[in-house]
Amino acid sequence: MAALCLSVFLISAGTVSFAQSDPSARGAMLFAVSGCANCHTDTKKKGKQLAGGHTLKTPFGTFYSPNISADKTHGIGGWSDDDFIRAMRNGKAPDGGDYFPVFPYTSFTNMTDADLKAVKAHIFTLPAVAQPNKPHDVGFPFNIRFSQFFWKLLFLTKGPYRPDPSKSPEWNRGAYLSNAVAHCGECHTPRNALGGLDRDRWLTGTEKGEGPEGLAVPNITPDPDVGIGKWSIEQITEYLGSGELPDGDYAGSLMAEVIEDGTDKLGKSDRRAIAVYIKSLSPR
Repeated sequence: MAALCLSVFLISAGTVSFAQSDPSARGAMLFAVSGCANCHTDTKKKGKQLAGGHTLKTPFGTFYSPNISADKTHGIGGWSDDDFIRAMRNGKAPDGGDYFPVFPYTSFTNMTDADLKAVKAHIFTLPAVAQPNKPHDVGFPFNIRFSQFFWKLLFLTKGPYRPDPSKSPEWNRGAYLSNAVAHCGECHTPRNALGGLDRDRWLTGTEKGEGPEGLAVPNITPDPDVGIGKWSIEQITEYLGSGELPDGDYAGSLMAEVIEDGTDKLGKSDRRAIAVYIKSLSPR
């Protein structure tokens, strides 16, 4: 998950937000770290940014990311701020339909209103693309959107994030960045039979065939044997900025994209906050 610090994370009155003198820069940074372009651009087929079509293979079928460009017909150009916040926090479309949880609103729900609005504002500065969405290839009963209403009752805890007063501001900043913006748990946490995150195995990784695009994903808890318990806070901070592993090798596969297109846009203090949060978790 480098540059001079783009943001200063402030915690006050029970809310968490980025303080940024230039709102457009804050929106661009949040947009990058949240991985919007990675998921909503079909890079393998050299698709246009945010036009959708990216293939997302899951045990429940194959999903294709939608167009989230500012196009008013095929994208989200006609959405209000409230529409965007409702989608990100509640998994609800402007017409009231439920989104499938392959869209990680279960994490984005924890973002603050201010940060969600900043992301939307940045998206609306990018080119609109008039490209229709590709239908999902998902069989019954997983293709029934109404069933997501019941899924949410089981697995969606609505935000926004509320800081833990027993923890430091740095820890809370790291928790917010990890769990809300970068949504690390969506890839690094196993899922149960219904596709909900297994909170008892938080960040313990996935087996081959279970992770994004069918890949295995590593354990990133502080376990010294199967996790990253032997990594120092400084090494995690460096890894999220440059991709360099403690042994001198570099991140590959999907994580390379996460770093190159996302976390390296964070300032060092924010990357360190993520490291502090992850190192504080129970080894598993």
